[in-house]
Amino acid sequence: MIKKIAVIGAGAWGTTLSILLTENKHAVTLWCYEKELANTINEFHENKLYLPGFQLPASIKASYNIEDVLDAEYFFIVIPSHFLRHTIKELKKKIKPNAKIVCATKGLEDKTYKTMPEVIAEELGTKNLALLSGPNLSKEIAAGLPAAAVVASKNPDFAKEVQNIVMSARFRIYVNTDVLGVALGGSLKNIIAIVAGICDGLELGNNAKAGILIRGIAEISRLGVSLGAEAQTFFGLSGMGDLITTCASSLSRNHEVGVQIAKGKKLAEILGQMRQVAEGVETTRAALHLAEKQKVEMPITEQIYKVLFEGKDPFSAISDLVTRKAKEE
Repeated sequence: MIKKIAVIGAGAWGTTLSILLTENKHAVTLWCYEKELANTINEFHENKLYLPGFQLPASIKASYNIEDVLDAEYFFIVIPSHFLRHTIKELKKKIKPNAKIVCATKGLEDKTYKTMPEVIAEELGTKNLALLSGPNLSKEIAAGLPAAAVVASKNPDFAKEVQNIVMSARFRIYVNTDVLGVALGGSLKNIIAIVAGICDGLELGNNAKAGILIRGIAEISRLGVSLGAEAQTFFGLSGMGDLITTCASSLSRNHEVGVQIAKGKKLAEILGQMRQVAEGVETTRAALHLAEKQKVEMPITEQIYKVLFEGKDPFSAISDLVTRKAKEE
């Protein structure tokens, strides 16, 4: 059945989700923050700002006016984490009560360190709230390549409802009820991706990077379980799956941050040259705060924090990880 869907956020992932939803014959309106971007998409059927080179289905309608999307049945939220609460507050004033919300934003909120579903739940409630996450590189999916993702919701029926809306022959969707674990997996893996980028930038080899990945998922899982998530979630699509993809691909913004740091560039310079947000940078700060609060050991996160915010030499950070006191796995 055709659904009327509003995708809030016209970055690379929001645009890619619009493509997927349109392929499933849904009526999609893509809300853009920039008026010029909306006009360009409608005229040329291409997001030249965030997803250049990919032709969009002509049926996707773009708008910069929030009033144009208020009659949607489903709202897919795909905006940077630091804008999320403000945007949800604005939507809350206008959309119908118990609106159906699918969060596709990864990250932790600045200062509160809450996951994106927690932020939305505080503002709108949890009855019709789901989280879409997984190893989903926008350019690969926009090019027509297959991928998989997970929809998590405390309401199993709503998770299945969203699964049916999004799933297609090339985009397989699984369901999960561990919203916290899925949210943390999709957020915290960005920290490890920065470290993996440093390994690649320093040409330390695949053995070193493999060690970072597996010890990275171990510390992500420790923190997640301490906060109430299920351990097995971190070995699924939004944990290990997303981690592998983000740490291995040159398409990952967080991986690229690590590569550039290894080459000697300063963080401010790197971020200033990026059009989209590398969520792992601020997530590192949030994760270290949560680890200290929960009394959880996160040595990789601690070292990358020192590199990002205290100016520590990246090679020294990797060396300090390798030469830590020997222990059991």
